Amino acid sequence: MAIDSVGIIGAGTMGSGIAQACAAAGIGAVMQDIDEAATARGMRTIDGSLERQVKKGSLDAAGKAAMLGRVRTSTRPQDLAACDLVIEAATENEALKQKILRDVAAIVKPETIIATNTSSISITRLAASLKEPERFVGMHFFNPVPLMALVEIIRGLRTSDAAVDAVTALAQRLGKTPIGVKNSAGFVVNRILCPMINEAIFALQEGLASAGEIDAGMKLGCNHPIGPLALCDLIGLDVELAVMEVLYGSFNDPKYRPAPLLREMVDAGMLGRKTGRGFYSYEK
Repeated sequence: MAIDSVGIIGAGTMGSGIAQACAAAGIGAVMQDIDEAATARGMRTIDGSLERQVKKGSLDAAGKAAMLGRVRTSTRPQDLAACDLVIEAATENEALKQKILRDVAAIVKPETIIATNTSSISITRLAASLKEPERFVGMHFFNPVPLMALVEIIRGLRTSDAAVDAVTALAQRLGKTPIGVKNSAGFVVNRILCPMINEAIFALQEGLASAGEIDAGMKLGCNHPIGPLALCDLIGLDVELAVMEVLYGSFNDPKYRPAPLLREMVDAGMLGRKTGRGFYSYEK
């Protein structure tokens, strides 16, 4: 099926990024969240991202206005009813995601595809909360969505070929490169990336080097564009911890044990860029 309208549940970093990617591809998007403050923050994020493009000369004012006009915000789940695809982009919490998915399945059209942007949780297990798991699929975008070229497409045990084909085609329309991934905790990228970040946190915790030195080592020694600790600040320490807990719980392997320093920083509310403090300070 052709997807001409996309609903996004969650106006945070990932949700607003997905909405912007849709708007840039000429696709109408409805970005829904629990209150107007959340949707307003999401729109400010999109506006700021587009304004940077204008200043660089890669987008003109008319193009920016057109993109913003393609994104509609709402605090009412019912406003997602007419969408061809609804992507859940809420916090990485399985119980919360299951509730959201059940609620949206009761609202949308029978042919609407329902996707999740989960970065680690089993697609098959999330699909089990739906009466029609065949129309449920994983569609894992990467942060920042407007810039990152990859989308992992994850098939649950009962996901239909039609659902996979439709979201794969949409990812291509968005200018992304989709890859098919087996349903397994962390999928492919986070299965590799998050343990690397976790190991960098262990190195910091053990005093092997400072945060800046660890990041410089990985940038200069491995040619990474950003160090693992700075990347964790960008992703969010709470997200990193959630993924590591899923990996540890799923495989029961000590190599996935979250670093105690990571857990303590999350407990302290030091979540990275979004709170102003993480492994580095972003406070103005």
